[in-house]
Amino acid sequence: MDLIDLIAEKKFLGQEFLTWLWYKSDERGGPVNIPGSGDVLIVFEKHLLLEYGEGDAHEKVICQGLQAELKEARTGLAMGKKLEQARIHLVQGDYEWHLTLKGSLMEFRSVKPPKTMEQTEESDDPSAIEAKILDRIGMIETAVRTIDDLLRMFLEQKTSPDWDNELQKIRRWVKKGASTPSTERI
Repeated sequence: MDLIDLIAEKKFLGQEFLTWLWYKSDERGGPVNIPGSGDVLIVFEKHLLLEYGEGDAHEKVICQGLQAELKEARTGLAMGKKLEQARIHLVQGDYEWHLTLKGSLMEFRSVKPPKTMEQTEESDDPSAIEAKILDRIGMIETAVRTIDDLLRMFLEQKTSPDWDNELQKIRRWVKKGASTPSTERI
């Protein structure tokens, strides 16, 4: 099996991770507890991409709206679509990131790290430029490490004997948040 086939075969893991993370963030109203690190606020923002099918029958659906009103996306999950990409607002301590996470490859897109250094006049001083670059790299590494910790939590949960219980909770959460045909007409 070559690398491309392996990636295609395992892409469901990243999609399931995004769905699990959305559920975990919604479960407590945003905070997700990472053992050893404490609570991290995860908010799924107003842009989700869902996928369904393969090959010529492959379709993508973009769901946009207020984070609390992503019923269309939950309806898509209830219909068997997979969460492929999500815009996430991540808050850890005093720092906030906005990033897009693509599930199939666990690919980070458009990461906006927090501004941590005081805004001073633009300087050509090499050490000031280096400090800003290193600070930005450090903030991006922190976001990646946090997502890695969350992914580790997901994989530990998925491989535990308690996964069936967690899966039932996620399914109830999807059903509860999905639009019903009678509310779609209103």
